[in-house]
Amino acid sequence: MTAQKITIEPVTRIEGHAKVTIHMKEDNTVDHAYMHVNEFRGFEKFCEGRLYFEMPQITARICGICPVSHHLAAAKAGDAITGQTPPRPANLLRELMHMGQVIQSHGMHFFELAGPDLLLGFDAAPEIRSVVGLIGANPELTIKAVNLRKFGQEIIKTLGGRRLHPVFAVPGGVNKALTKAERDNILTGADAAIETLQLGLKIMKDWAEKNMEDIKKFAVFPTGYFGLTTPENGLELYNGDIRLIDSQGVEMERFQAANYLDYIQEHVEPWSYLKFPFYKKMGYPGGVYRVGPLGRLNLAQKIDTPLANEELKIFKSLNSGKPVENTLYYHYARLIEALFAVERACMLCEDPDILSTEILNTRKNYTGHGVGVLEAPRGTLIHDYTADENGKLLKVNLIVSTGHNNWAMSNAVDSVAKTYVKGPQIHEGMLNRVEAAIRAYDPCLSCSTHAVGQMPIQVEVLNPDGSLRQTLTRD
Repeated sequence: MTAQKITIEPVTRIEGHAKVTIHMKEDNTVDHAYMHVNEFRGFEKFCEGRLYFEMPQITARICGICPVSHHLAAAKAGDAITGQTPPRPANLLRELMHMGQVIQSHGMHFFELAGPDLLLGFDAAPEIRSVVGLIGANPELTIKAVNLRKFGQEIIKTLGGRRLHPVFAVPGGVNKALTKAERDNILTGADAAIETLQLGLKIMKDWAEKNMEDIKKFAVFPTGYFGLTTPENGLELYNGDIRLIDSQGVEMERFQAANYLDYIQEHVEPWSYLKFPFYKKMGYPGGVYRVGPLGRLNLAQKIDTPLANEELKIFKSLNSGKPVENTLYYHYARLIEALFAVERACMLCEDPDILSTEILNTRKNYTGHGVGVLEAPRGTLIHDYTADENGKLLKVNLIVSTGHNNWAMSNAVDSVAKTYVKGPQIHEGMLNRVEAAIRAYDPCLSCSTHAVGQMPIQVEVLNPDGSLRQTLTRD
Protein backbone atom coordinates (compact mmCIF):
# COMPACT_ATOMS: atom_id res chain seq x y z
CA MET A 1 0.00 0.00 0.00
CA THR A 2 1.53 3.34 -1.03
CA ALA A 3 1.07 6.70 0.64
CA GLN A 4 -0.34 9.64 -1.28
CA LYS A 5 -0.88 13.39 -1.11
CA ILE A 6 -4.20 14.97 -2.06
CA THR A 7 -4.40 18.59 -3.15
CA ILE A 8 -7.64 20.60 -3.12
CA GLU A 9 -7.10 23.73 -5.17
CA PRO A 10 -8.86 26.08 -4.92
CA VAL A 11 -11.12 25.85 -1.90
CA THR A 12 -14.55 26.80 -3.23
CA ARG A 13 -17.34 29.10 -2.03
CA ILE A 14 -15.05 31.39 -0.06
CA GLU A 15 -13.77 34.90 -0.77
CA GLY A 16 -10.25 34.64 -2.17
CA HIS A 17 -8.06 31.64 -2.92
CA ALA A 18 -6.53 28.85 -0.84
CA LYS A 19 -5.55 25.25 -1.27
CA VAL A 20 -5.45 22.23 1.01
CA THR A 21 -2.92 19.42 0.95
CA ILE A 22 -3.84 16.16 2.66
CA HIS A 23 -0.94 13.86 3.40
CA MET A 24 -2.03 10.21 3.63
CA LYS A 25 -0.43 7.31 5.44
CA GLU A 26 0.20 3.97 3.79
CA ASP A 27 -2.90 2.55 5.50
CA ASN A 28 -5.04 5.13 3.63
CA THR A 29 -5.76 7.28 6.70
CA VAL A 30 -4.74 10.92 7.04
CA ASP A 31 -1.38 11.78 8.51
CA HIS A 32 -1.85 15.57 8.41
CA ALA A 33 -3.78 18.15 6.39
CA TYR A 34 -2.69 21.74 5.76
CA MET A 35 -4.54 24.84 4.63
CA HIS A 36 -2.23 26.94 2.45
CA VAL A 37 -2.81 30.61 1.77
CA ASN A 38 -0.29 30.88 -1.00
CA GLU A 39 -0.96 34.17 -2.79
CA PHE A 40 0.44 37.49 -1.66
CA ARG A 41 0.10 41.13 -2.71
CA GLY A 42 1.47 43.14 0.23
CA PHE A 43 -1.28 45.72 0.75
CA GLU A 44 0.29 47.18 3.88
CA LYS A 45 3.55 47.98 2.12
CA PHE A 46 2.14 49.77 -0.89
CA CYS A 47 -0.05 51.97 1.34
CA GLU A 48 3.12 53.51 2.76
CA GLY A 49 3.60 56.96 1.30
CA ARG A 50 -0.14 57.56 0.81
CA LEU A 51 -1.95 60.24 2.82
CA TYR A 52 -3.94 59.05 5.83
CA PHE A 53 -7.24 60.55 4.58
CA GLU A 54 -7.04 58.47 1.39
CA MET A 55 -7.17 55.20 3.34
CA PRO A 56 -10.97 54.88 3.69
CA GLN A 57 -11.12 54.68 -0.11
CA ILE A 58 -7.90 52.74 -0.71
CA THR A 59 -8.44 49.98 1.85
CA ALA A 60 -12.05 49.45 0.78
CA ARG A 61 -10.56 48.05 -2.43
CA ILE A 62 -8.99 45.18 -0.52
CA CYS A 63 -12.24 43.26 -0.88
CA GLY A 64 -15.54 43.38 -2.74
CA ILE A 65 -17.39 41.47 -0.02
CA CYS A 66 -16.45 43.52 3.06
CA PRO A 67 -15.35 46.93 1.74
CA VAL A 68 -17.47 48.71 4.34
CA SER A 69 -15.52 47.12 7.18
CA HIS A 70 -12.20 48.40 5.85
CA HIS A 71 -13.74 51.77 4.93
CA LEU A 72 -14.97 52.33 8.48
CA ALA A 73 -11.90 50.92 10.25
CA ALA A 74 -9.70 53.23 8.16
CA ALA A 75 -11.90 56.21 9.02
CA LYS A 76 -11.69 55.35 12.73
CA ALA A 77 -7.89 55.19 12.46
CA GLY A 78 -8.03 58.57 10.71
CA ASP A 79 -10.10 59.99 13.59
CA ALA A 80 -7.33 59.02 15.99
CA ILE A 81 -4.53 60.39 13.78
CA THR A 82 -6.16 63.82 13.57
CA GLY A 83 -7.78 63.84 17.00
CA GLN A 84 -11.19 64.50 15.41
CA THR A 85 -13.87 62.81 17.52
CA PRO A 86 -16.94 62.36 15.30
CA PRO A 87 -20.23 63.87 16.52
CA ARG A 88 -22.77 61.37 17.85
CA PRO A 89 -24.96 61.49 14.69
CA ALA A 90 -21.92 60.61 12.56
CA ASN A 91 -21.17 57.58 14.73
CA LEU A 92 -24.81 56.48 14.46
CA LEU A 93 -24.66 56.74 10.68
CA ARG A 94 -21.36 54.85 10.48
CA GLU A 95 -22.79 52.09 12.66
CA LEU A 96 -25.92 51.95 10.50
CA MET A 97 -23.78 51.38 7.43
CA HIS A 98 -21.88 48.71 9.35
CA MET A 99 -25.14 46.92 10.18
CA GLY A 100 -25.93 46.88 6.46
CA GLN A 101 -22.56 45.26 5.85
CA VAL A 102 -23.16 42.58 8.49
CA ILE A 103 -26.63 41.80 7.13
CA GLN A 104 -25.56 41.44 3.51
CA SER A 105 -22.38 39.48 4.27
CA HIS A 106 -23.87 37.08 6.84
CA GLY A 107 -26.98 36.58 4.76
CA MET A 108 -25.02 35.76 1.63
CA HIS A 109 -22.70 33.37 3.42
CA PHE A 110 -25.38 31.33 5.13
CA PHE A 111 -27.78 31.00 2.23
CA GLU A 112 -25.58 31.14 -0.88
CA LEU A 113 -22.17 29.83 0.24
CA ALA A 114 -22.72 27.50 3.21
CA GLY A 115 -26.37 26.81 2.41
CA PRO A 116 -25.75 24.34 -0.44
CA ASP A 117 -23.94 22.01 1.99
CA LEU A 118 -26.70 22.20 4.58
CA LEU A 119 -29.73 22.21 2.29
CA LEU A 120 -28.47 19.93 -0.49
CA GLY A 121 -25.99 17.79 1.44
CA PHE A 122 -22.21 17.50 1.67
CA ASP A 123 -22.35 14.60 -0.78
CA ALA A 124 -24.54 16.30 -3.39
CA ALA A 125 -23.08 16.45 -6.88
CA PRO A 126 -20.77 19.47 -7.28
CA GLU A 127 -22.69 20.74 -10.30
CA ILE A 128 -25.80 21.31 -8.17
CA ARG A 129 -24.14 22.11 -4.84
CA SER A 130 -24.33 25.86 -5.40
CA VAL A 131 -26.83 28.69 -5.46
CA VAL A 132 -28.05 27.30 -8.81
CA GLY A 133 -28.94 24.07 -7.05
CA LEU A 134 -30.72 26.01 -4.32
CA ILE A 135 -32.85 27.77 -6.91
CA GLY A 136 -33.93 24.41 -8.26
CA ALA A 137 -34.54 22.92 -4.83
CA ASN A 138 -36.26 25.90 -3.19
CA PRO A 139 -36.78 28.95 -5.44
CA GLU A 140 -38.92 30.79 -2.87
CA LEU A 141 -36.22 30.56 -0.20
CA THR A 142 -33.54 31.59 -2.67
CA ILE A 143 -35.46 34.73 -3.63
CA LYS A 144 -35.86 35.63 0.04
CA ALA A 145 -32.14 35.12 0.58
CA VAL A 146 -31.29 37.39 -2.35
CA ASN A 147 -33.66 40.04 -1.01
CA LEU A 148 -32.07 39.80 2.43
CA ARG A 149 -28.69 40.62 0.96
CA LYS A 150 -30.27 43.38 -1.10
CA PHE A 151 -31.70 44.92 2.09
CA GLY A 152 -28.22 45.17 3.62
CA GLN A 153 -26.73 46.50 0.40
CA GLU A 154 -29.43 49.16 0.06
CA ILE A 155 -28.52 50.50 3.52
CA ILE A 156 -24.93 50.84 2.33
CA LYS A 157 -25.99 52.46 -0.96
CA THR A 158 -28.35 54.89 0.76
CA LEU A 159 -25.55 56.20 2.95
CA GLY A 160 -22.51 55.79 0.74
CA GLY A 161 -23.89 56.33 -2.76
CA ARG A 162 -23.15 52.80 -3.96
CA ARG A 163 -23.25 49.23 -2.70
CA LEU A 164 -19.54 48.59 -3.18
CA HIS A 165 -16.67 50.81 -2.10
CA PRO A 166 -18.84 53.56 -0.56
CA VAL A 167 -17.74 57.18 -0.27
CA PHE A 168 -19.06 58.13 3.15
CA ALA A 169 -16.83 58.07 6.23
CA VAL A 170 -14.05 60.64 6.57
CA PRO A 171 -11.78 61.49 9.52
CA GLY A 172 -14.01 63.31 11.98
CA GLY A 173 -17.35 61.99 10.76
CA VAL A 174 -19.24 61.36 7.53
CA ASN A 175 -19.91 63.43 4.41
CA LYS A 176 -23.67 62.93 4.02
CA ALA A 177 -26.67 63.22 6.32
CA LEU A 178 -29.62 60.82 6.22
CA THR A 179 -32.97 62.20 5.09
CA LYS A 180 -36.29 61.23 6.65
CA ALA A 181 -37.43 59.61 3.40
CA GLU A 182 -34.24 57.55 3.23
CA ARG A 183 -34.65 56.51 6.85
CA ASP A 184 -38.27 55.49 6.32
CA ASN A 185 -37.33 53.49 3.23
CA ILE A 186 -34.76 51.50 5.23
CA LEU A 187 -37.35 50.71 7.89
CA THR A 188 -39.84 49.37 5.33
CA GLY A 189 -37.53 46.46 4.52
CA ALA A 190 -36.77 45.40 8.08
CA ASP A 191 -39.76 43.12 8.70
CA ALA A 192 -39.06 41.00 5.62
CA ALA A 193 -35.37 40.74 6.58
CA ILE A 194 -36.27 39.56 10.06
CA GLU A 195 -38.73 37.01 8.64
CA THR A 196 -36.05 35.58 6.33
CA LEU A 197 -33.50 35.33 9.13
CA GLN A 198 -35.98 33.61 11.42
CA LEU A 199 -36.64 31.14 8.60
CA GLY A 200 -32.87 30.63 8.29
CA LEU A 201 -32.62 30.02 12.03
CA LYS A 202 -35.33 27.38 11.81
CA ILE A 203 -33.52 25.72 8.89
CA MET A 204 -30.26 25.73 10.81
CA LYS A 205 -31.75 24.33 14.02
CA ASP A 206 -33.70 21.63 12.14
CA TRP A 207 -30.53 20.66 10.27
CA ALA A 208 -28.54 20.57 13.51
CA GLU A 209 -31.08 18.29 15.16
CA LYS A 210 -30.87 15.84 12.25
CA ASN A 211 -27.09 16.01 11.94
CA MET A 212 -25.98 16.17 15.56
CA GLU A 213 -23.56 13.29 15.07
CA ASP A 214 -21.64 15.35 12.53
CA ILE A 215 -21.79 18.53 14.61
CA LYS A 216 -20.25 16.70 17.57
CA LYS A 217 -17.28 15.34 15.61
CA PHE A 218 -16.75 18.04 12.97
CA ALA A 219 -13.73 20.09 14.13
CA VAL A 220 -14.61 20.44 17.80
CA PHE A 221 -11.70 21.80 19.84
CA PRO A 222 -10.97 24.32 22.62
CA THR A 223 -9.52 27.80 22.03
CA GLY A 224 -9.76 31.24 23.51
CA TYR A 225 -12.27 33.76 22.13
CA PHE A 226 -11.53 37.38 21.24
CA GLY A 227 -13.53 40.43 20.22
CA LEU A 228 -15.16 43.74 21.07
CA THR A 229 -17.61 43.99 23.93
CA THR A 230 -19.97 46.51 25.51
CA PRO A 231 -19.24 47.63 29.09
CA GLU A 232 -21.82 45.05 30.26
CA ASN A 233 -20.28 42.23 28.15
CA GLY A 234 -22.95 42.51 25.50
CA LEU A 235 -22.53 41.79 21.79
CA GLU A 236 -20.75 44.74 20.14
CA LEU A 237 -19.83 45.13 16.48
CA TYR A 238 -18.67 48.75 16.12
CA ASN A 239 -17.17 50.21 19.32
CA GLY A 240 -15.91 49.04 22.69
CA ASP A 241 -13.00 47.41 24.45
CA ILE A 242 -11.52 44.07 23.43
CA ARG A 243 -12.28 41.10 25.66
CA LEU A 244 -10.44 37.78 25.66
CA ILE A 245 -11.74 34.67 27.41
CA ASP A 246 -10.23 31.22 27.73
CA SER A 247 -11.73 27.92 26.59
CA GLN A 248 -13.76 27.70 29.82
CA GLY A 249 -15.22 31.18 29.45
CA VAL A 250 -13.01 32.84 32.08
CA GLU A 251 -11.98 36.39 31.23
CA MET A 252 -8.21 36.66 30.71
CA GLU A 253 -7.93 40.22 29.42
CA ARG A 254 -9.97 43.32 28.80
CA PHE A 255 -8.20 46.25 27.15
CA GLN A 256 -8.61 49.27 24.92
CA ALA A 257 -8.47 48.27 21.27
CA ALA A 258 -5.68 50.73 20.51
CA ASN A 259 -3.39 48.77 22.84
CA TYR A 260 -3.70 45.52 20.88
CA LEU A 261 0.07 45.13 20.36
CA ASP A 262 0.56 44.76 24.12
CA TYR A 263 -1.45 41.56 23.96
CA ILE A 264 -1.16 40.09 20.44
CA GLN A 265 1.80 38.64 18.59
CA GLU A 266 1.93 36.96 15.18
CA HIS A 267 3.51 33.58 14.41
CA VAL A 268 4.77 32.60 10.94
CA GLU A 269 4.71 29.17 9.29
CA PRO A 270 6.69 28.40 6.11
CA TRP A 271 3.71 26.88 4.29
CA SER A 272 1.39 29.94 4.41
CA TYR A 273 1.57 33.67 3.69
CA LEU A 274 -1.13 34.25 6.31
CA LYS A 275 0.23 34.86 9.83
CA PHE A 276 -1.04 33.23 13.03
CA PRO A 277 -1.95 35.76 15.76
CA PHE A 278 -1.90 34.60 19.39
CA TYR A 279 -2.15 35.91 22.95
CA LYS A 280 1.37 36.87 24.01
CA LYS A 281 1.19 35.74 27.63
CA MET A 282 0.36 32.15 26.65
CA GLY A 283 2.66 31.85 23.64
CA TYR A 284 2.05 29.92 20.44
CA PRO A 285 0.05 27.76 20.02
CA GLY A 286 -1.23 27.84 23.60
CA GLY A 287 -2.53 31.39 23.17
CA VAL A 288 -4.56 30.87 19.99
CA TYR A 289 -8.11 32.14 19.95
CA ARG A 290 -11.10 32.41 17.64
CA VAL A 291 -12.96 35.47 16.39
CA GLY A 292 -16.09 36.03 14.33
CA PRO A 293 -19.69 34.97 15.04
CA LEU A 294 -18.89 31.92 17.21
CA GLY A 295 -16.23 33.84 19.12
CA ARG A 296 -18.42 36.89 19.67
CA LEU A 297 -21.39 34.89 20.95
CA ASN A 298 -19.12 32.96 23.29
CA LEU A 299 -17.90 36.32 24.61
CA ALA A 300 -21.34 37.89 24.87
CA GLN A 301 -23.39 37.51 28.00
CA LYS A 302 -26.33 39.30 26.42
CA ILE A 303 -27.52 40.99 23.23
CA ASP A 304 -29.22 44.36 23.49
CA THR A 305 -32.01 43.57 21.01
CA PRO A 306 -34.93 41.30 21.99
CA LEU A 307 -35.16 38.71 19.20
CA ALA A 308 -31.42 38.10 18.96
CA ASN A 309 -31.11 37.93 22.75
CA GLU A 310 -33.69 35.12 22.88
CA GLU A 311 -31.66 33.20 20.30
CA LEU A 312 -28.50 33.85 22.31
CA LYS A 313 -30.09 32.10 25.30
CA ILE A 314 -30.65 29.01 23.14
CA PHE A 315 -27.08 29.24 21.83
CA LYS A 316 -25.72 29.44 25.37
CA SER A 317 -27.62 26.27 26.32
CA LEU A 318 -25.78 24.23 23.68
CA ASN A 319 -22.83 23.68 26.03
CA SER A 320 -24.46 24.45 29.39
CA GLY A 321 -23.25 28.04 29.40
CA LYS A 322 -19.63 27.26 28.57
CA PRO A 323 -18.09 28.30 25.23
CA VAL A 324 -19.49 26.45 22.23
CA GLU A 325 -16.58 24.72 20.49
CA ASN A 326 -18.35 23.13 17.49
CA THR A 327 -17.13 24.63 14.24
CA LEU A 328 -20.43 24.02 12.44
CA TYR A 329 -22.22 26.25 14.94
CA TYR A 330 -20.49 29.21 13.30
CA HIS A 331 -23.45 29.12 10.91
CA TYR A 332 -25.97 29.35 13.76
CA ALA A 333 -24.05 32.20 15.40
CA ARG A 334 -23.87 34.02 12.06
CA LEU A 335 -27.65 34.06 11.72
CA ILE A 336 -28.11 35.33 15.28
CA GLU A 337 -25.73 38.19 14.56
CA ALA A 338 -27.53 39.05 11.33
CA LEU A 339 -30.81 39.17 13.27
CA PHE A 340 -29.16 41.50 15.78
CA ALA A 341 -27.89 43.69 12.94
CA VAL A 342 -31.41 44.14 11.51
CA GLU A 343 -32.83 44.94 14.94
CA ARG A 344 -29.94 47.30 15.66
CA ALA A 345 -30.43 49.05 12.30
CA CYS A 346 -34.04 49.72 13.29
CA MET A 347 -32.96 51.09 16.66
CA LEU A 348 -30.45 53.39 14.98
CA CYS A 349 -33.03 54.62 12.48
CA GLU A 350 -35.43 55.41 15.29
CA ASP A 351 -32.84 57.46 17.21
CA PRO A 352 -33.70 61.18 16.74
CA ASP A 353 -30.03 62.04 16.18
CA ILE A 354 -29.85 59.83 13.07
CA LEU A 355 -31.37 62.67 10.99
CA SER A 356 -29.11 65.37 12.40
CA THR A 357 -26.88 67.35 10.04
CA GLU A 358 -24.16 67.66 12.70
CA ILE A 359 -22.06 64.99 11.03
CA LEU A 360 -18.48 66.30 10.94
CA ASN A 361 -16.01 67.57 13.52
CA THR A 362 -13.45 69.77 11.74
CA ARG A 363 -11.35 70.61 14.81
CA LYS A 364 -8.03 68.78 14.75
CA ASN A 365 -5.57 67.76 17.44
CA TYR A 366 -3.05 65.95 15.24
CA THR A 367 -1.31 62.94 16.82
CA GLY A 368 0.23 61.16 13.83
CA HIS A 369 -0.83 57.71 15.02
CA GLY A 370 -4.21 56.02 14.95
CA VAL A 371 -5.76 52.61 15.47
CA GLY A 372 -9.21 51.80 14.12
CA VAL A 373 -10.94 48.62 15.31
CA LEU A 374 -14.37 47.16 14.64
CA GLU A 375 -15.99 43.76 14.29
CA ALA A 376 -16.14 42.90 10.60
CA PRO A 377 -18.58 40.10 9.76
CA ARG A 378 -15.72 37.60 9.96
CA GLY A 379 -14.22 38.94 13.19
CA THR A 380 -12.06 41.64 14.72
CA LEU A 381 -10.49 44.00 12.16
CA ILE A 382 -7.54 46.21 13.14
CA HIS A 383 -6.14 49.13 11.10
CA ASP A 384 -3.03 50.77 12.58
CA TYR A 385 -1.47 53.79 10.83
CA THR A 386 1.57 55.94 11.63
CA ALA A 387 1.97 59.19 9.67
CA ASP A 388 4.52 62.01 9.49
CA GLU A 389 3.77 65.69 10.19
CA ASN A 390 2.39 66.09 6.66
CA GLY A 391 -0.03 63.18 6.98
CA LYS A 392 2.00 60.81 4.81
CA LEU A 393 1.85 57.23 6.06
CA LEU A 394 5.12 55.80 7.32
CA LYS A 395 3.78 52.45 8.54
CA VAL A 396 0.59 50.47 8.08
CA ASN A 397 -0.38 47.35 10.02
CA LEU A 398 -3.54 45.40 9.22
CA ILE A 399 -4.70 42.40 11.23
CA VAL A 400 -7.86 41.11 9.62
CA SER A 401 -10.49 38.73 10.87
CA THR A 402 -9.33 35.78 8.82
CA GLY A 403 -5.81 36.17 10.19
CA HIS A 404 -7.05 35.81 13.76
CA ASN A 405 -8.79 32.57 12.76
CA ASN A 406 -5.86 31.14 10.81
CA TRP A 407 -4.81 28.59 13.44
CA ALA A 408 -8.42 27.54 13.98
CA MET A 409 -9.06 27.05 10.26
CA SER A 410 -5.85 25.07 9.87
CA ASN A 411 -6.71 22.90 12.86
CA ALA A 412 -10.26 22.41 11.58
CA VAL A 413 -8.96 21.27 8.19
CA ASP A 414 -6.65 18.73 9.83
CA SER A 415 -9.36 17.49 12.21
CA VAL A 416 -12.04 17.09 9.53
CA ALA A 417 -9.64 15.38 7.12
CA LYS A 418 -8.68 12.85 9.78
CA THR A 419 -12.34 12.24 10.63
CA TYR A 420 -13.81 11.92 7.14
CA VAL A 421 -11.12 11.22 4.54
CA LYS A 422 -10.32 7.53 4.18
CA GLY A 423 -8.95 5.59 1.21
CA PRO A 424 -8.26 3.79 -0.93
CA GLN A 425 -10.70 5.71 -3.15
CA ILE A 426 -11.14 9.36 -2.17
CA HIS A 427 -14.66 10.54 -2.89
CA GLU A 428 -15.49 14.16 -3.68
CA GLY A 429 -17.89 14.40 -0.74
CA MET A 430 -15.04 13.65 1.67
CA LEU A 431 -13.04 16.53 0.25
CA ASN A 432 -16.04 18.84 0.32
CA ARG A 433 -16.26 18.29 4.06
CA VAL A 434 -12.67 19.48 4.38
CA GLU A 435 -13.55 22.59 2.39
CA ALA A 436 -16.64 23.07 4.57
CA ALA A 437 -14.36 23.29 7.60
CA ILE A 438 -12.86 26.42 6.04
CA ARG A 439 -16.21 27.75 4.81
CA ALA A 440 -17.59 27.66 8.36
CA TYR A 441 -15.24 30.52 9.19
CA ASP A 442 -16.31 32.46 6.07
CA PRO A 443 -12.69 33.46 5.40
CA CYS A 444 -11.84 36.50 3.34
CA LEU A 445 -8.43 35.68 1.95
CA SER A 446 -8.34 38.79 -0.22
CA CYS A 447 -8.46 40.76 3.02
CA SER A 448 -5.86 38.63 4.77
CA THR A 449 -3.24 38.28 2.05
CA HIS A 450 -4.85 40.21 -0.81
CA ALA A 451 -4.86 37.34 -3.28
CA VAL A 452 -4.86 37.97 -7.00
CA GLY A 453 -5.16 35.62 -9.93
CA GLN A 454 -7.08 32.46 -10.59
CA MET A 455 -6.43 28.83 -9.78
CA PRO A 456 -7.52 25.65 -11.60
CA ILE A 457 -10.28 23.58 -10.06
CA GLN A 458 -8.63 20.21 -9.81
CA VAL A 459 -7.67 17.61 -7.19
CA GLU A 460 -4.79 15.29 -8.01
CA VAL A 461 -3.80 12.20 -6.01
CA LEU A 462 -0.11 11.42 -6.47
CA ASN A 463 1.95 8.36 -5.60
CA PRO A 464 5.16 8.87 -3.56
CA ASP A 465 7.20 8.80 -6.76
CA GLY A 466 5.16 11.70 -8.16
CA SER A 467 3.14 9.68 -10.65
CA LEU A 468 -0.56 10.46 -10.99
CA ARG A 469 -2.86 8.02 -9.22
CA GLN A 470 -6.25 9.70 -9.40
CA THR A 471 -7.71 13.00 -10.64
CA LEU A 472 -10.92 14.69 -9.53
CA THR A 473 -12.08 17.80 -11.38
CA ARG A 474 -14.91 20.29 -11.05
CA ASP A 475 -16.45 21.67 -14.24
